[in-house]
Amino acid sequence: MFRPLSLYIGLRYTRAKKRNHFVSFIALASMLGIALGITVLITVLSVMNGFDHEIRNCIFSVARQVTVTNYDSGISNWPLVKQEILKNNDVIGSAPFVSGQGMLAKDGVVHGVEITGILPAQEEQVSQMQKTVVQGSMSALRPGEFGIVLGQEIARHLGVSVGDKIVLLTPQANITPIGVEPRFKRFTVVGIFHVSEGFGYDSTAAFINMRDAQRLFGMGDNVTGLNIKIKDLYRAPIVSTALSEKLYGDYMVSDWTYKYGSYLKAIRMEKTMMFIVLLFIIAVATFNLVSSLIMTVTDKQSDIAILRTLGATPKMIMSIFIVQGGIIGVFGTLLGVFGGVLLAINAPELVKVLEQVFHTTFISAGVYFIDYLPSRLEFTDVWRVGLITLVMSLLATIYPAWRAAKTEPAAALRYE
Repeated sequence: MFRPLSLYIGLRYTRAKKRNHFVSFIALASMLGIALGITVLITVLSVMNGFDHEIRNCIFSVARQVTVTNYDSGISNWPLVKQEILKNNDVIGSAPFVSGQGMLAKDGVVHGVEITGILPAQEEQVSQMQKTVVQGSMSALRPGEFGIVLGQEIARHLGVSVGDKIVLLTPQANITPIGVEPRFKRFTVVGIFHVSEGFGYDSTAAFINMRDAQRLFGMGDNVTGLNIKIKDLYRAPIVSTALSEKLYGDYMVSDWTYKYGSYLKAIRMEKTMMFIVLLFIIAVATFNLVSSLIMTVTDKQSDIAILRTLGATPKMIMSIFIVQGGIIGVFGTLLGVFGGVLLAINAPELVKVLEQVFHTTFISAGVYFIDYLPSRLEFTDVWRVGLITLVMSLLATIYPAWRAAKTEPAAALRYE
C-alpha cells in the first residue's frame, strides 16, 4: 500500500502550500500538542512510580509483614509456634517480640511511647529497622544492660542523645508495704532511629531487648507475638490465611494490608486515573491532527485530482495522507518521549531549585510521608505511552485520508 511514491508525496505534503501558512501552523500545533501530552504523561507516571516505591520502602521499614499474636496473655510456647511458621514455603524468617505501653521521663519531661522488646539478631532477619537507625545501633540492645533505641522525635522532645539516661515507667505496678507503686527502670539510650514523619513512628516507638521487656512487663518467658517475613509481600493475605488455618486455637494472624494496604491502593488508583486523564490531552492533540489533515486535503484538492487523472488509485491517495499524518504522529511521539524521559530524570532536582527560588516547600513529609519529589522512570510506561500515541495518530488519519480518496477529479478541477 505504501509504495515509495506515496511516501515521497506524503513527506512533501507535511508542508502546505506557501499561500496557506495556517494549515502548516495547525500541523505544527498538532505535533507539539502530542509531544507535550506525552512529556507530561511520562513525567507524571514516573513521579507516581516514585511515590509508590518510596512509600512502600517507608512502610516496610517499620511495618510487620505478617504477625501472629495471642488473644490471652501472650504466647508461652513461642519456639514451637515459630517452628510451625517456618514450615510454610512462603516464610523467610520469624522473630518474637514483646510490646507494651510506657512513659519515658527525663528532667521533668514525660513522653508516652509504645515499647517493643526484640532480639536484635533475630529481628534483623525480618525487619529493616536497623537501616533507619541514624545514631547508635540496634545490636547494642543486650539483655540485662537495659539499653533503649528511641525515635528521633522522642529524643528531641526529651532532649537526649546516645549515652544519656532516661526513666521508663510502665502501667504494671509493684505492691509494697506502703502501697502500690508504679514500676519503673532507668535505661541508657543506645540508638536513635528516624522514619518518615508521615507515619508518626518517630514520636511513638521505642525498642528495648526482649528479655528486659519480659522482666519489665512481668511476662516471664511469654512473648506478645511473632513477626514474620515472607518472600512475596503481596501474598501476605494468602500466607496469613494459611497460617490461621494451621495455627488453630487462640492465635490471631494479621498482615500489613490491614493497616497500610489502603495507601498503596490509593497511589495505584491515582496513577491509573492520571494516566486516563492525561491521555485525553493526547487525544485532543490527535483531534487537531484530524483538523490539520482535513485542511490539507482541502488545500490539495487540485493535486489529488491531477494524481487521480494520472492513474493514482484511491488506495494510493489514502496512503499519501496516512503517511503525512503518521509522520506528524511519529515526530510528535519521539519529541514527547525525549522530553518526558529528560524531565522525569531531572524532576527531583528541578523541584529543589524551584523550592529554593520561591522559598517554599512543595512536598511536606507530614502529608506525603517524604519531603522530596521522587521520580522512578519505568520504560514499560514509556513504550506503552508511545505505542498508544502512535496508534491514536494513525487512527486519526483514516477519516481525512478516506475523504481524500473520494475526491472526484472533474469536480476538483472545474475551477482550476
